[in-house]
Amino acid sequence: MNASLPDVPEVRVVGLPLLTSGFDLVERLDLAMHLKVHGPLGPIAGEQLAGLAEAIGLRGRGGAGFPFAKKLRAVAESAIRRGVRPVVVVNGSEDEPACRKDTVLINRAPHLILDGALLAAEALGARTLVVGVTRDSTEASMRAALGERGLADRRGSHLRARVQRNPVRMVTGESSALVRSADGGPPLPPGRKVRTADSGVGGAPTLLSNAETFAQLAVAARTGADRYCRTGLRDEPGTVLLTLSGAVAHPMVVEVPTGVPLRYVLQLAGAPPLPQGVLTGGYHGKWLDAVTAHDAVVSRAALEACGGALGAGAVLPIGPGTCPLGESLRVAHWLAAESSGQCGPCYLGLPAAARGLADVLDGGGPTALEALREVTRAVKRRGACKHPDGSAAFLESTIAAFTDDLAAHVLGDGCGRPVEGVLPLQDDAPEGEAPSGRRLAVDWTLCQGHGLCADIVPELIQLGPDGFPSVAEAPVPRYAEARAQRAVRRCPALALRVEEDPVAPTASRTPPMLPRGRGRRALGSGRQ
Repeated sequence: MNASLPDVPEVRVVGLPLLTSGFDLVERLDLAMHLKVHGPLGPIAGEQLAGLAEAIGLRGRGGAGFPFAKKLRAVAESAIRRGVRPVVVVNGSEDEPACRKDTVLINRAPHLILDGALLAAEALGARTLVVGVTRDSTEASMRAALGERGLADRRGSHLRARVQRNPVRMVTGESSALVRSADGGPPLPPGRKVRTADSGVGGAPTLLSNAETFAQLAVAARTGADRYCRTGLRDEPGTVLLTLSGAVAHPMVVEVPTGVPLRYVLQLAGAPPLPQGVLTGGYHGKWLDAVTAHDAVVSRAALEACGGALGAGAVLPIGPGTCPLGESLRVAHWLAAESSGQCGPCYLGLPAAARGLADVLDGGGPTALEALREVTRAVKRRGACKHPDGSAAFLESTIAAFTDDLAAHVLGDGCGRPVEGVLPLQDDAPEGEAPSGRRLAVDWTLCQGHGLCADIVPELIQLGPDGFPSVAEAPVPRYAEARAQRAVRRCPALALRVEEDPVAPTASRTPPMLPRGRGRRALGSGRQ
């Protein structure tokens, strides 16, 4: 069984280090050491900064890969049009069990991230900086880095900077969830499509990108576009950070130039010589078979061309001795448990998809396979955030990549290989999925089988063949608390109640933050 990854695994580099410069000298670059290693960095005017990002082809490194220059200009235009000061947000919420690159950067080189964020804030005329984190280690490192720079959330400061701590959940890293939590709301996607460039923190235009993106911007600002583009591929220059885990001897974060063969990176981590498959892009990513992985190179475009994904930079090979469908089933159950419980495609569709894959492995035959495909198609493009889409893409890729194993399970008695658990998962249940300390109980002396409760909280209560609830009581996850109370209120027979569960600890709650202030200035108004 592959244990969960530490916050800061081993760090390696192929070629000359850029993001990881100084890692061979100290465990964490404080401000003094950061300046010794990287040197000072002055402000850059707004359009010059956008031009730099455009010249190096900088895209977001959190998974979506949106062009940074386009995002920067969109925030500036919105801020100028509305006459308000924009906000800069660093997304350091790396909550996927197979990803640690941003966590490594925040723990070991926090000032490189702040350099890029402060460059953007100065260029945009922003007066608010928010850094979103989800781990004790990243919160401590970033708070220390802000303190070393004399930055704080003080009224009257030139720049009000603060750390926003959220729970470790897959959905808290979604941009709208981070914005919502920064405004004092729950760290969940709001369910409506609003561009953060138009309305983000406090309703102001918000530049939001992940930690590595800002660090890459800081590196390019020091080296210049020409020198930066000498590393890596011509059409996708620079380096990328990858997290390698799965069936490897040495789980690690590695910095590599784009264009490096994927097989070389796998060998560096001690992967099997002939992996059965390689998951690229993490648990919202796609599988490559052994032949394709052998010929692939590390870049966003190259991986997409061969059916893979760079995504969040996670690379996970699996060896020939494990069942790939069984390994994927473990991940599918985890993805289903990560639901925020806000939309049917997520809190109903993803568990149904996981059950569908389990049915395939249990000998359900072609009927079970077709049912799995149907439910996977049904959840796509209908969720409140991208979690259902990413999870569906993972399941579709699993079915497409391991055709021989799929045939063995669908048409025969299975592949005969065990599930070794080589894909890392969290040791603890996600906070939103953990019991809230309450349970939903049915009073059988009053229940008349109306069935409204099963419509409101179908993940907690299902009806039996007789039309009555099939359970007498069920623990309530935090995300379902509001709907459980609604089920109690709407029961015509008054047969439901929510009561304290003596065996479940009450989960801690994140205190709300106050909304931020507003102002004005935008791109092009930074100091020359």
